[in-house]
Amino acid sequence: MTENAPAGNITAGTITLEVAAFGPDSPLPPVAAGIQAPYRVGMGVPDELAARAAYGYPPNIYPYTIQDGYSRQRQDRELPAVVLENRHLRATVLPGLGGRIWELFDKASGKQLLHSPRTIQFANFALRNAWFAGGLEWNIGTRGHTPTSCIPWHTAVLTVPGGDQVLRMWEFERLRGVVVQVDLWLPADSRVLFSAVRLRNPAPDEVPMYWWSNAAVPETEDTRVIAPATTAFGSDYETDIQRVTPTEHEGRDATWPVRNDHAADYFFDIPEGRRHWIAAVDADGDGLAMLSTSRLRGKKLFVWGQGDGGRNWQEWLSPGGGRYSEIQAGLAQTQFEHLPMPGRAEWSWVEAYGNARLDPATAHGAWDAAVEHAQSRLAALADQQTLEEALAFAGSIADTAPQDRLLVGTGWGALEEELRRVTGMLPLDTGGTPFPADTLTGEQAPWVELLRRGLPDGGSPLTFPGSGSFVAGPAWERLLEGAAGAEARFHGATLKHARQDLAPAEQLYAQALQLDPGHALAHRGLGLLLLATGRVAQGLAEMRAACAADPAGGKLLAEAMTLHLAHAEPRAALLLAEQAPPGTVAAGRNRFLTACALAGSGRTEEAAAILREGVEIPDLLEGDNAISELWQQLCPGEEVPRKYRFSMH
Repeated sequence: MTENAPAGNITAGTITLEVAAFGPDSPLPPVAAGIQAPYRVGMGVPDELAARAAYGYPPNIYPYTIQDGYSRQRQDRELPAVVLENRHLRATVLPGLGGRIWELFDKASGKQLLHSPRTIQFANFALRNAWFAGGLEWNIGTRGHTPTSCIPWHTAVLTVPGGDQVLRMWEFERLRGVVVQVDLWLPADSRVLFSAVRLRNPAPDEVPMYWWSNAAVPETEDTRVIAPATTAFGSDYETDIQRVTPTEHEGRDATWPVRNDHAADYFFDIPEGRRHWIAAVDADGDGLAMLSTSRLRGKKLFVWGQGDGGRNWQEWLSPGGGRYSEIQAGLAQTQFEHLPMPGRAEWSWVEAYGNARLDPATAHGAWDAAVEHAQSRLAALADQQTLEEALAFAGSIADTAPQDRLLVGTGWGALEEELRRVTGMLPLDTGGTPFPADTLTGEQAPWVELLRRGLPDGGSPLTFPGSGSFVAGPAWERLLEGAAGAEARFHGATLKHARQDLAPAEQLYAQALQLDPGHALAHRGLGLLLLATGRVAQGLAEMRAACAADPAGGKLLAEAMTLHLAHAEPRAALLLAEQAPPGTVAAGRNRFLTACALAGSGRTEEAAAILREGVEIPDLLEGDNAISELWQQLCPGEEVPRKYRFSMH
């Protein structure tokens, strides 16, 4: 046991927050190719960074479902919470929402080091759509807020020899097929909270890997972000990624978040041999410091900017919660990159979080002096030897089984264990991250049934839950090939479609529709495939057939209307709205799409009336300016209402 071993200071309970209703996942599988490198690489970017920025993007997030059923109506709800506390710090963790560290309270200063609003409002910012602002989250898989943001993680307390405790959280990440494990502990007299992350690739093949720890921090007029670098790779979400000097960027010192006019990322280029840290400090020199061992190379500042768009997005995400920025730490130097993780590999690192407690005058003065001062203060907070000892401690307990289960995560890890058992593959769990069969749920039930039938099987047709439940991988493809019925053909088509094997997917969709002509999702899948291969008229016809088969499907209607509008068919989009039940059309996004269809059909006064009456899209996409653009088209010369201004530039 080192001096960084944890103390027995973990308590489980609940926290009451004002939380939006979450609602069901979308039944529409995300099979279209949509994820891609978002920006071009510009001047001053090393060749190896540019190469990594072009590597590893998946076509979509299948087999995950889209989490878009939430509303903007909030009420007080009790959420599971776990508290780690000593005489210096109190950390509150939300294991039911991605294992996020929600609060980190510094007792000496009386300040929350994280942006911890009393509201949780989901919004369309993540790979699965739903995301919420605040706290410190773990992002894994590919660029964007992680698919595991809004799901429960398996959570338990691990008691080590001597009676000390560690909070362990883990999940099976389905996009990359890896096990993610996070251990948190707070030594009795420590001024930092430790987190140890371990990623395990159980497959024999390489997978592209991505990780960023993302901390939302309070933004004041005096907040400054400091990291041990003089240049950064910057992006303002419109221009190329290029090398910039943050302290002299666009005529101002951008290390003060409030001095940025628009949204921007700054990925600090920390020289070899320097410690890896970043800190955001206020007028008193207080604020969050993030330190890490060397594997976590990247350090980033994100700002919303001071325009109407940035302010609206912050209020949209944290109603009444105040302004915030983000400081982050990642495996790669920037968030545009993936790193190749070899088969059977295991990667681990340690982070430490605490109050930087810098001298305010020095921290807000000349950059070089601020960096050297912060380097010295943070070494006293937790030096490199302390972090290396913490990493060694974490490694010594990584495969120790947790004893006291606090929360059950998803059942997908248990299903993967069952698949591996049946097919003779090595198990996921190496001792420290169990995925027991009692964690299986109704989402996994049809797949467990398919496994138990074995291969081949020409018996009774399979049935699947209507909410949508999907799997990926060659073993599942073989099992589905041996199963009978329209559902088996549909799921086989979906699996191939998601990995862009389009010709056999088209054949399987057709077979599913021969067996069940009213299969709405098979019509929809075939429609997307036809559109992707340039057969627009046939593809739109299939989307209309899907809506006819499921007229009350609000998500299906929104997708079909969007595609008709994108292909210059506003009258057909409007007809879809007119044929749907009124309650389906009244939903926020469908109401806006109806306005778009009316405008495109020449009925501009009716379209303008909808906007004037008010449109709110709960899952408005980050950076989506469609409402303000339609207003400008329909109401020329009139100022866009503030509630419709979401441009980050």
